Amino acid sequence: MADHPLLQVQGLDVYYGRAHALQGVSFTLAQGVLGLVGRNGMGKTTLCNAITGLVPATGSVKLAREEILGRTPHEITRRGIAYVPQGRRVWPSLTVDETLRLVAKHRREVDKVYAMFPRLAERKGNGGGQLSGGEQQMLAIGRALLLEPKLLVMDEPTEGLAPVIVEQVAQALRHLAADTGIGILLIEQNLGVAIEVADRIGVVVNGRIAQEMPAQELAADEGLQERLLGIRSNEDEEPQEPATSIAPVRMFTVRRAHAEADASPLPAPARTVRGINRWNAGAVGDEVADLPLTPTLSPEGRGSEDKDSLSRLRERAGVRVDESAEIFTFPVAATTARAAYVAGTFDTKGRELTYVKQCLERRGLRVVTVDLSTSGKPSSASVHPREVARHHPHGESAVFSKDRGCAVSAMAQAFERFVLTRRDLGGLIGAGGSGGTSLATQGMRALPVGLPKVMVSTMASGDTRGYVGPSDICMMYSITDVSGINRISERVLANAAHALAGMMAHAASLPSATTKPALGLTMFGVTTPCVQAVTRMLADEYDCLVFHATGVGGQSMEKLADSGLLQGAIDVSTTEVADEIVGGVLSAGPQRLDVFARHALPYVGSCGALDMVNFGAWDTVPERFKSRRLYRHNASVTLMRTTAEECRAIGEFIARKLNAMQGPVRFLIPEGGVSQIDKPGQPFHDPEADRALFAAIEANFRGGPERQLRRLPLHINDEAFAQALVAAWREVATPRERSRSAFA
Repeated sequence: MADHPLLQVQGLDVYYGRAHALQGVSFTLAQGVLGLVGRNGMGKTTLCNAITGLVPATGSVKLAREEILGRTPHEITRRGIAYVPQGRRVWPSLTVDETLRLVAKHRREVDKVYAMFPRLAERKGNGGGQLSGGEQQMLAIGRALLLEPKLLVMDEPTEGLAPVIVEQVAQALRHLAADTGIGILLIEQNLGVAIEVADRIGVVVNGRIAQEMPAQELAADEGLQERLLGIRSNEDEEPQEPATSIAPVRMFTVRRAHAEADASPLPAPARTVRGINRWNAGAVGDEVADLPLTPTLSPEGRGSEDKDSLSRLRERAGVRVDESAEIFTFPVAATTARAAYVAGTFDTKGRELTYVKQCLERRGLRVVTVDLSTSGKPSSASVHPREVARHHPHGESAVFSKDRGCAVSAMAQAFERFVLTRRDLGGLIGAGGSGGTSLATQGMRALPVGLPKVMVSTMASGDTRGYVGPSDICMMYSITDVSGINRISERVLANAAHALAGMMAHAASLPSATTKPALGLTMFGVTTPCVQAVTRMLADEYDCLVFHATGVGGQSMEKLADSGLLQGAIDVSTTEVADEIVGGVLSAGPQRLDVFARHALPYVGSCGALDMVNFGAWDTVPERFKSRRLYRHNASVTLMRTTAEECRAIGEFIARKLNAMQGPVRFLIPEGGVSQIDKPGQPFHDPEADRALFAAIEANFRGGPERQLRRLPLHINDEAFAQALVAAWREVATPRERSRSAFA
């Protein structure tokens, strides 16, 4: 085997335009496991893609003496290389069993995967999009093994997983390395996992293999870890007296590349640990629990069911808690599971934001500061702007451009993605003018309803719809400009900080007025009889939350669904889709219905008010629509009848969204008319346009046992149609589903 290595890479170069990503990379994997570690942006994923044929490269890549460089990815796979990519990339619409059988030659091979991962056997009927991150990783590994590879290339298999799941994946890798003849090339950000699983470790620095050595040699050489990787540990720091009994968590992460200039060396641990990776690391020295983004609850407001759920979440995250201790009581700051985040442009508002930070710390909160500036100036914040910028889909180069407007928009987009990776985020506060408000609130809107959000802004006394949207952001007018600390700004900023501290300390401290599960319904004026009838029938069992389908109404309902605060939806009035397709003023945006593709919530829908597009007063109707069939609903609202062609486009849009939904679906079509003014004798009665709508939905809809389309010879406001909606809801919301949240 030593004479004929499994994998031999020599002089491998990869360019992205003029950027030299891989620079003469050479290494040999004779057998067993070779781990490659390094900071972000060093070329590790590019190396995986070059070996598997996904990016063009020059040099040599030999698998068992055969040159494979230049071959197509499927040819490389057939020759014996299987790739488990970063992010898993499982098919959301295929079940676990379908995914595995699609790859396997024989059923017994699938059974071997189930034997290796019993959890997959339990979830074999679930779609890929319904699996947890750990389950998706198991599926991705199993899918790769069914290709009967000689070499398994794995790119960051523990990325984003809770510590307990990291342990399961590490055990699976150890089993593969010890009990099969498969070689493994392991790319891993979590150095603890890499050292424990791999035989040898290569350190990737600026597109090169800087050093390669036995794994235990690197584990024992603290100086080398610090010099090559910037390893940091919080074990040697002075312990703080916590207000909770959460056990200390050691951090063992690879330092960011940008931290070289301003970060002092930190001692590396003598032994490695798993469970902390780049996604759940907070500020330097912080202890962080990998808990979901849900509002913090105080003990007096938490029922026994909530306590059980919290215990399960902690168990899943590998956090040990003494349940007899008083937890999440004021001051909440001494707890390490939740931190107050202070975000803004520290290059121009550093003094003001630092004052907010100090106010929060005086209340006992742990604080993480996040710099959103795009000037490139040095930053004093816990999180550097480049750290945030790396969360942009196109990387930090998309943020730090010469155009200030584009840079601010890109940073806002990056911040939105950044906040969703922060597992210790217990509340978020910002302060600034129009630019700073736009930056911070885009991230705030991405967070769940109920998680505290405060924005001190010069824009808070005007129209705040663009900043708040469907979220529960608390906007506080700054009175003076956010420019320096004076007698006014000092009081306003302190009040804002103390408000956030109070929200974090006393979340949900009062018992809810109802313990019934919450159900979202959408209503428009012309579908009111239907929704009122449905609400009347379900009021004894559900807390029926009715949303006015005026654009922000649909967004608000879906925001609550995204935050785990709805059991599901009876979406009677999908009229906002018509405004989106045709160009009305009440669109909820192209993302309408997407929440049900992200979460497996029960969904019952219909075609309510899809016969109309909304405009303001009569004279505000665009000139191109003046000759259309218009109806003056009132002095402020003008309705326009949708045409057959527009209805076909609307139907195709809705069908695509229904097909992407992860939970059980029932969509009911009222053949007798979709609104109060769409029936014989009414101004919008147009059977041809309605038929085009219904036919487009039916033609593009993909049905199944849990995904059904029904056409009923009823008008949407008929009592019988409301009864059909309720019956459909009872089908999708089984007793088991009603007893627990889809987010549990």
